[in-house]
Amino acid sequence: MKKMIRFFCWLPILILAACSTETGLQQLLGTGAEAPVFMDCRPVSSTEMVFNFSTPVRVASLAFDPVVEIKAVEEGNEVRVIFAETLKEGVKITADILVEDTKRNTLNVIVPFRTRNDRMPALVINELRTEYSKPRVEFVEFITLEAGNLGAMRLFIAGHSLTKPAYEFPPVEVKAGEYIVLHLRKLDEESVDETGQNLALSPGNEAHADARDLWLPGTTKMLRKTDALWFMDQDGRIIDAVLLSEHRETNWRNDNMAQAAAFLSKNNGWLPADGTTPNKDWSPSPLDAVSTAGTTATRTINRSESIAPERRAGNWYITVTSGASPGKQNNPKRHI
Repeated sequence: MKKMIRFFCWLPILILAACSTETGLQQLLGTGAEAPVFMDCRPVSSTEMVFNFSTPVRVASLAFDPVVEIKAVEEGNEVRVIFAETLKEGVKITADILVEDTKRNTLNVIVPFRTRNDRMPALVINELRTEYSKPRVEFVEFITLEAGNLGAMRLFIAGHSLTKPAYEFPPVEVKAGEYIVLHLRKLDEESVDETGQNLALSPGNEAHADARDLWLPGTTKMLRKTDALWFMDQDGRIIDAVLLSEHRETNWRNDNMAQAAAFLSKNNGWLPADGTTPNKDWSPSPLDAVSTAGTTATRTINRSESIAPERRAGNWYITVTSGASPGKQNNPKRHI
């Protein structure tokens, strides 16, 4: 994409950022920096998005790739962009924005984002594999409870990052009752994403002909026996979550898991194992998590499909050896 450069300012800064950029950028530049600081950006509707800056700015230039026609721009600390067309859900677009403050300091930000998606379906996580044994890779299976579009939905895995998504879903139209498997490694080029109507498209290992298969690029281990994972929409709401622990202890062994557990409880992502309603200060311990002791590449972690889904340990069990069932109904037999 063509870069837009201005030479009339004494302090130009170029930032390559993500749309959910955190306040760490401000810490990087320092609170005494003269230039404006890019805070974040987000789509607010199918026809609008906002860019937030530390000080009021005017827009010197703005372009999108692919090209999107702009109807109007409102300037200030919050730059609101109104599009001349309604954008499709969850489409990835890159913005190239050059802004200028009252002292003629400039900031050029190049930032990818996904368009607004208000049709993310309700779903439940249904099966997990935490162990890798080639060609069997780790996976997250979930079931859609209604029709919708997966575009811009994000999967977070605590062992990967508490703030950076492990995976961001492309635009995919889904029906109610679909089994969808996100394979957490891609071992061959034949494993292709099934984003259209053909659910038998991918010949990849453990791809099911009647389920939708998606593949996380790369071969890095993403999910562990002690971990937390959650699906989140564009407004920071948890769609569904699971908390895992290999050890039955009263305290987490590392701060990352303690923070993930506290985050889930604060955002209604997880409930106590004893079935009670938590108070506002409650935070899950490993005793509240799904026990993963004894899981293997073929003994996966399964949600009971015979009871109403709840975000608590009692909904989950480990299936028997060779009982893994990615892309289809869970094996009801339990490992003892």
